[in-house]
Amino acid sequence: MSEHHIRNVLEAAMLAAGKPMSANELAQLFDEDGRPDKAAIGAALAELASHYEDRAIELKETASGWRIQVRSNYAREIGRLWPERPQKYSRALLETLALIAYRQPITRAEIESVRGVAVNPNIVKTLMEREWVRVVGHRDVPGHPELLGTTKSFLDYFGLRSIDELPPLAELKAMVDLNPQLDLPVADEPALLGEPEAAASELADASEAVDAIEAVDAKA
Repeated sequence: MSEHHIRNVLEAAMLAAGKPMSANELAQLFDEDGRPDKAAIGAALAELASHYEDRAIELKETASGWRIQVRSNYAREIGRLWPERPQKYSRALLETLALIAYRQPITRAEIESVRGVAVNPNIVKTLMEREWVRVVGHRDVPGHPELLGTTKSFLDYFGLRSIDELPPLAELKAMVDLNPQLDLPVADEPALLGEPEAAASELADASEAVDAIEAVDAKA
């Protein structure tokens, strides 16, 4: 099997999948008797990344695997493909998410202590429904309150491989410029167009996000 064929299969799969794919998942695309090894998959991914260096799309590794996405500096223009913008997240939600991401594992009471106000249950519910936050354990104190932490979906959305790649809190405002994966729909699946709308515009209002993040930074 040629390197060119391997590269093309990986490229087509990542464009069609609409989600990050691990190296193992990519390898499973090939027949068992001619399946490329880990080194061949890695070489093909490196070649694709190099191929996209001067283009509007890039190959990005996240917590769940590899994906092809639109570069962040084209987010504003590409976002105009979806003129109907979803409801933007509130400042309180952004503050809560920032605290969970940077202080995890953290309890609701600890979030309230930093923010100075009670945590609206709907905020945590929204973050959990978005699959950005989950319960990771319980604090060993009376009442055993839940400990909250971020998920792989959170890392995937913001294009991170691990929580260690989060920038310093003071620089978190730069994350509003991140453009998560632009899902490319396959035939007869127009529903895939919903996610890029959110990806391009949910955090597009930089001024509100920066205000929320700086408020957390001042209190933390």
